[in-house]
Parts: sequence; structure tokens; C-alpha cells
Amino acid sequence: MSFPSRPALPAIRVALIGFGYVGRTFHAPLIEAVEGLELACVASSDAEKVRDWRADLAVEPDYLKAATAPDIDLVVIATPNDSHHPLARSALLAGKAVVIDKPFTVTLAEAQDLVTLAEARGALLSVFHNRRWDGDFLGLRAAIDGGTLGEVRELVSRFDRFSPEPRDRWRERPGPGAGLWYDLGPHVVDQVLQLFGPPETVCAQSASLRDGGQGVDDWAQVVLGYGAQRRVTLHVTRLAAWQAPRFEAHGTRGSWLCSGLDIQEDQLKAGMKPGAPGWGEDARPALQADATGALSERPRPAGDYRAYYAGLRDALRGRAPNPVPPREALAVMALMDCAMRSAAEGRTLRFGRD
Repeated sequence: MSFPSRPALPAIRVALIGFGYVGRTFHAPLIEAVEGLELACVASSDAEKVRDWRADLAVEPDYLKAATAPDIDLVVIATPNDSHHPLARSALLAGKAVVIDKPFTVTLAEAQDLVTLAEARGALLSVFHNRRWDGDFLGLRAAIDGGTLGEVRELVSRFDRFSPEPRDRWRERPGPGAGLWYDLGPHVVDQVLQLFGPPETVCAQSASLRDGGQGVDDWAQVVLGYGAQRRVTLHVTRLAAWQAPRFEAHGTRGSWLCSGLDIQEDQLKAGMKPGAPGWGEDARPALQADATGALSERPRPAGDYRAYYAGLRDALRGRAPNPVPPREALAVMALMDCAMRSAAEGRTLRFGRD
């Protein structure tokens, strides 16, 4: 007996707003790599750059027009941070599903406004917290969930880069949403919230360490308190020529350490297509120490940022939950905001109460 095949669902038409480093390197190739998504339009002031990447792509110089176009289902916002809120708000009001690159917005109030609007309109809103699908983070999560470390009492999470001379770009010039905490902070904050949930206390410092930094932060360290017996340290810097371990987890039965950033960004920069042979695979092992101090190697799981967009496609088709629900993204913004206030005031704050 034969059964009629299920008719193919129409592709979800996507407008990518912005074609700078993040839009070109991450979003465009990932959208193209996921079946069921169609990159229909790119909003950019540089049509030549877009067409060098794909010659037949429609290019719209007017960002607002692209974000509200009637033939678009999903709007992906990869523009400077201070434009996230107005563009996303316009797209939601136009009935679009919306993805925003991190950070969600520049202020906690802006993020809350978008969440309220999306919930009132029944619209899908999500933030691209792609580092949930880093291979090193997947390995850390498996080690913690597997119980071999016992109760994890200390975690150090570093996201370090080396760029000793400030560049003339919006991320490193004074202005709303500039600075390293807005750039890399969302990654480390989202990951720790996924592991342990919200902390009780937040103690943060930030600084501009490089010559010519114009007071824009390029270093930050945040200590999160979880009761009396767990501390998490988040560290980001632009002055790390030597890469310290990405993660160190210490528990009552052992420790786990992983060095080197996830490989997917470097693969994307080199032009590898997501899903190609070797995609997300990193031969560098993690190290685990048992209670006697004996070391063993642990394979690093393959990372795959395509999982975010595949999950988003399925959510839009009613088959799966939103891979990064807006309330989770709002929690990231709340913790980032608390850390910035702690650094500015020079004191430890009670999260959610101060």
C-alpha cells in the first residue's frame, strides 16, 4: 500500500538586516545551510559586498523597509547594538518573527519592551545565543550533568581575544552598546544561566586597559555567588595573547578543563560551509582529573550552530519550542545590567533585589 507524500512546506523567507562581520560570517551562511529557510533579502548599504558573496541576492539599502516587507516571514537583525530595539519593534509591529543578534538590546528596559510586545502579539522573538552550541560548552555541560565531577563548586569561564590596538569601529568607539562586555558578555552570561540559573550576588569590575581605548571597556571580570558554596567567575579581555583555559570546572569529585575557543567561528571565517565534512569537529581534548589527581582526556563534542536555526524553523512551523525564548534572553540582559551597575557602583549587588 502506498501513501501520499506530505506536501512540501513553503520555505520561510528571511530578511537579514546588516551584512557586517556578524551578518556575513555567521547568519548568512547558517541560514543558507538550513533546509526550509530561504535567504530572500539582505539589507545593506554595500550591495557590492553582498553580491560578491551571492550574486543573485536581493539587496535593500533601507533597513526599515526590509524589516517590514510584506513578503518576508522572518527578520534577522545583525546591525549595530543601538539599532536592535527600534528595528525589532518595527518588525514585530509588521507581523514578523524576529531574531536579534546578541546583545538583545542596549538596555534592560528596551529588552522588556520587546518581550512584552512579542507576547502581546503572539509573535516569535528570539536572540542568537549561538554559544549554547559550542563544542566546549556541550562537553562541559555533559561533564556536569553526568555527575563525574560531583557538586560543581567553582567554574571559571573565559572568553579572551588579543587585539592590543583599538580599531576604529562602532564596537570600540564610545557610544551606546559599545565595549567588550556588550560584545562577549552575552556569551558567558547565557552559558552560566543555562548551567546554574540566576545567581544570588553579582560583583563586577570593568576597565579600559589598552592605550587609546577612549574609556571603552576592553576587560571585565564578574564573580557570581550561588549561596555559600558555589562561585562562578566570568572573564573577558582583548589583551590575552596567551589563551588561558576556556573553562575550568572544579567539583567535589574532580575537575574538568578545556582550552581553546570553539572552532566554528574560525571555520566560517575560512569559508567552510556549515555541515561540510569536519564542521564543528575539534580534535583538542578536554582534560578531567579525578579525586586522586589522575588526568584523563575527554573528547570534545562537535559543535553545530545550525541547530539554532533548525530549531527556529521548527518553532515557526509549530513543531518545536523556540530555541532561545525571549524570557531567557531577558534574563541574560538582566544579569548583564546588574554586572554593569555593580562595576559602576563598586559594590556587590543582590541579583534581582538591588
